[in-house]
Amino acid sequence: MPLDEDVVAAIYREHGSALRRFVLSASRDPQLAEDVVQETVLRVWQQAPDITGSLRSYLFRTARNIMIDNYRKAQRRPAEVMERELADPAEAVERVDELLNRVLMEEALLRLSTEHRDVLVALHYRRFTVNEAAVQLNIPSGTVKSRAYYAVRALRTILDEMGVER
Repeated sequence: MPLDEDVVAAIYREHGSALRRFVLSASRDPQLAEDVVQETVLRVWQQAPDITGSLRSYLFRTARNIMIDNYRKAQRRPAEVMERELADPAEAVERVDELLNRVLMEEALLRLSTEHRDVLVALHYRRFTVNEAAVQLNIPSGTVKSRAYYAVRALRTILDEMGVER
């Protein structure tokens, strides 16, 4: 299949920066990050007709898999391992998974209405009580409870649409 440069350029334009930040936060190596981003975009472009759900989620999961594959390859080459002083493989996979989950959750939260997102952030990230969230958001505590209920339902739907396993 010939490379459709417009499609690849559009993927880079829309998702390249976020993808690069994600990979760089896991690898801390700018050249490796760029290589992973390029390989990710090409793989996703090749799979584009078969992708269901969020393209961004698929990009991040693909980048995660490429990073893990690269890490495993490096583990099989003793000289490279010694040069880079790589950590425990399970720890590296866990770190990448944690970063991926954070990115996917941020994307899902951005899809919520402002009212729902504000309530979830207050209750789950800032760890406010219902009453504290009500004061902070300047709404009744009953509204906080109601919005939290519907926000969690909406978030589950969004995560399902993104293909994120819970």
